[in-house]
Amino acid sequence: MVSGTDLTLPEGITIMAVHEHPHRHHGFHLPFRGVHRTASTAGPAVSASTDTHSLRAYSFASLRLLTGFAFLWAFLDKTFGLGYATPSGKGWIDGGSPTKGFLSGVAVGPVESTFHDWAGADWADALFMAGLLGIGLALVSGITLRLAAVAGTAMMALMWIAEWPPAQHLSDGSPSMSTNPFVDYHVIYAAALIVLAAVSAGDTLGLGRIWAQLPFVRRHGWLR
Repeated sequence: MVSGTDLTLPEGITIMAVHEHPHRHHGFHLPFRGVHRTASTAGPAVSASTDTHSLRAYSFASLRLLTGFAFLWAFLDKTFGLGYATPSGKGWIDGGSPTKGFLSGVAVGPVESTFHDWAGADWADALFMAGLLGIGLALVSGITLRLAAVAGTAMMALMWIAEWPPAQHLSDGSPSMSTNPFVDYHVIYAAALIVLAAVSAGDTLGLGRIWAQLPFVRRHGWLR
C-alpha cells in the first residue's frame, strides 16, 4: 500500500513522491516460527513411525518362524522317531503310521467312526505328513503363506473335530477333560496362520518379497 504527494518544481514540472507504509507488509510475512516448529517435530514423528513399523514386522516374522518350526519339528519327529512324541524305531521311515495312534484314539465327536476308518491308511499318512512338511517349509521360508494358511486351517479344523472340545464327556461316559469348549491350540494355530498370510509376514526375515516379484506369482496372487 502506497500514497503519493505532488511536488511542483519551479519550471512547473510535477513529480510524485511515493511513500511506503511499512506496517502494511506485516500480513505478508511467512510464519517462520511455525515452519521451524513443524520441521523440528516431523523428524521424531517419522522416526517413531518407522520404528513401530519395524517392530511390528519383526514381531510377525518371529511368530512365523516359531510356528514354522513347530510344524517342521512334528514332521521330523514323526518321520524319524526322534524319541519325543514318536518313540525311537517307530517313525514313518521305520514303517510306523503317523495317523494311526491319534485317529484310532478318537473317542468323542460326530465323526468318531470316520476317523477310526481313516487311521493308519496310506493316503491319510501321506496327506498328513505332506501337510506338516509343506506348511513348515512355507512358514520358515516366508513364501506361499496363503496356501499354508488354507492347508493349515483345514488340518487344524480336522484335528479340532477329532478332539471335539465342546464335549464334557467321552463316548464311554468318562470326563473329556476339555479345558475350553471352543478355543484350544488348534484354533490359535489356525488364527496365527491366517494373520501371518494377511500381513505378508514373509517379507521380513524371509523370501516373501522376492517370491512375490516372480512373474508367475504376480499373475497368480493366491501363490503369495
